Amino acid sequence: MNGHTTLKEIIRTDAAPAPLGPYNQAIRATGSLLFVAGQIPLDPKTGGLVGGDDVGAQTQQVMANLEAILKEAGLAWDNVVKTTVFLADLADFVAMNDVYAQYFTEGHAPARACVEVARLPKDVRVEIDCIAVSPQA
Repeated sequence: MNGHTTLKEIIRTDAAPAPLGPYNQAIRATGSLLFVAGQIPLDPKTGGLVGGDDVGAQTQQVMANLEAILKEAGLAWDNVVKTTVFLADLADFVAMNDVYAQYFTEGHAPARACVEVARLPKDVRVEIDCIAVSPQA
């Protein structure tokens, strides 16, 4: 190497969908923060959309994709400190939240923002990203 310290590590797993553009599934910064790219309801094996028009089923796949990336980084849901939920229609909030709530206990739930957006990739109904922190060594 040329003497520069690497400030980021790319996290990649085949258990979650490959990126659709010039980004990575996740980046671990300076060894402790993990920034996970927004996940949509893609099946990592087929690349096809999951859930049809059912935001609950779509959210289930999104959470499975996030979980696979967290696992690849050696982390779990308890390590997540922040999520952002993007919904194509805020009327889907309750259905999304019913699934989302299955992954976090009240005492360990991360900070969260939830916003309605005009459009999401592949016209899905939900996309979620997260930031997780590694335990100090």
